[in-house]
Amino acid sequence: MTTHIEDYALISNCRTGALISRSGSVDWLCVPRFDSSSIFAALLGSHHHGNWALRPTGESTPAGRRYDGDTMILVTRWETETGIAEVHEFMPIDGARVDVVRRIVGISGTVEFTTELRMRFDYARSVPWVQQTGDEQPELLAIAGPDAVLVRGVALHAEDHVHHATVSVGAGDHHDLVLTWFHSYRPHPEPLDVDAALAATRDWWIEWSGHIEHEGPYRDQVVRSLVTLRALSNPDTGGIVAAATTSLPEMPGGERNWDYRYVWLRDAALTLIVLISHGFLHVADFWRIWLMRAIAGDPKQVQILYGVAGERDLPERELPLPGYDDSTPVRVGNAAVGQFQADTLGEVLVALHVARTAGLAETDFSWPLQRHLIKRVEAYLDRPDQGIWEMRGEPKFFTHSRVMEWAAFDRGVRAIEDFDLTGPLEKWKQLRDKLRTEIESQMVDPDDGNFVQYSGTREVDAALLQLPQVEFCDPDDPRMLATVDKIERTLMRNGLVHRYRSETGVDGVSGTEYPFLACTFWLVEQYARSGRHHDARKLMRRATATASDLGQFSEEYDPVHQRQVGNVPQALSHLAFVRAADALVGTVDG
Repeated sequence: MTTHIEDYALISNCRTGALISRSGSVDWLCVPRFDSSSIFAALLGSHHHGNWALRPTGESTPAGRRYDGDTMILVTRWETETGIAEVHEFMPIDGARVDVVRRIVGISGTVEFTTELRMRFDYARSVPWVQQTGDEQPELLAIAGPDAVLVRGVALHAEDHVHHATVSVGAGDHHDLVLTWFHSYRPHPEPLDVDAALAATRDWWIEWSGHIEHEGPYRDQVVRSLVTLRALSNPDTGGIVAAATTSLPEMPGGERNWDYRYVWLRDAALTLIVLISHGFLHVADFWRIWLMRAIAGDPKQVQILYGVAGERDLPERELPLPGYDDSTPVRVGNAAVGQFQADTLGEVLVALHVARTAGLAETDFSWPLQRHLIKRVEAYLDRPDQGIWEMRGEPKFFTHSRVMEWAAFDRGVRAIEDFDLTGPLEKWKQLRDKLRTEIESQMVDPDDGNFVQYSGTREVDAALLQLPQVEFCDPDDPRMLATVDKIERTLMRNGLVHRYRSETGVDGVSGTEYPFLACTFWLVEQYARSGRHHDARKLMRRATATASDLGQFSEEYDPVHQRQVGNVPQALSHLAFVRAADALVGTVDG
């Protein structure tokens, strides 16, 4: 039976992460980074494609699970007929190595655990060579190509490429299982000091989360979302990935399965704005350096997404995996890398303006970089695009994209007028004003008065909810209120918001999809900022209920079967939730 997406928990070292099912199986782990190949891929097939199970022997169900405070340390409690035990799982924050630690802690009585390990490297395409050594200090070594894994803490017995063992703990005792990945051509890593690693990891997360600035009714969930966003942010490169997974379907059984383990300039910029607004301005400086490295060279060659370290070559290809819930194809890479999405640089420039306003100083390269980006926006003004939703149909002049181009020039103008930076002020003003005139004359429905999805249609798009967010118009602008009304009538189903009407064929992909959580949270923010406080709180409760028991949001949600769908945890969903929670602070019913 397929494990529901919401039944997975993420542990992370901010470079990569493991997804662990409620039943105690590590079903997804890519090493050494989120966008690397996997060593466990049961998430996209079955246990035959690689997993690491750990649970009490015999029939049992977990009594509960939680994170250890505001950390990424997962604690699962098991109650059996013979006793109670917990499994504490984490990945140490250590750039020199990649470890997955599973500490079994006895609470009462005695509990026997069974562990089963199926090593399948390179997206389950490679069964490694395995050697077991040691008696008092058992160690399993698995090697295939450049990847090597050491498993320490228990003697594993092999049977048909499956390694298994049992271990018992009594009250007050603990037993550590540690999986360590390393390059096969490097020396074997030293055994991990688990006590020291656990203490250091807990302290690191608590120190980081302790700086979060937010007070409101959703504070705990806001902290968890920001912690999740931090887990998706690489401390070595500055890259912020859109999600930890690939090919979790937007519609189970369909083809809308995409690889989100890369750095989208748009998503990273939006994440940056949220982190800055909650006290993490230094992240902006780090990401700005990443941005310079990623787009170094000719600004005309700017891509919309990159690898975690700024890699440009991300061709989309299909893997011979059965897929999550039989959803194929399973994709690695993303063809959107070759798309033109006109909105992207607008969001980047808005984020950098937010950072500047918050006090981030300019460097010798930062403003010249932004001037080059604005120049690129200007060069492509006459070109239709694929839009924020990466449409695979015919390019169009999407309203959201045109507004973000407007925002690019607007932030350039503000940089000159408000911060005494240099640039072609009058030219940018003229281009900004020309875009506004175009949007207001060609992208507003003449009968209903609402903004439309693109020039020449009467359809709406939930991305239009971002117009007030970039200050193109006020939240209570009559055109915005008319847009909200039409979104409610045409895109809101079962109480949640769809991105657009996929049945129009505008996206060029077969099938349909479920409500998009970020869009729903954008509507919460719109309600709150336009005075519909009661509606905002009501929708917020409904949307927040789509989170897993551990507070993690996927990309979309099936409200009929009450299941998460799409890649997880989805940065865009989490950051949109945080924005919505911020908008609700201090609201009263109107």
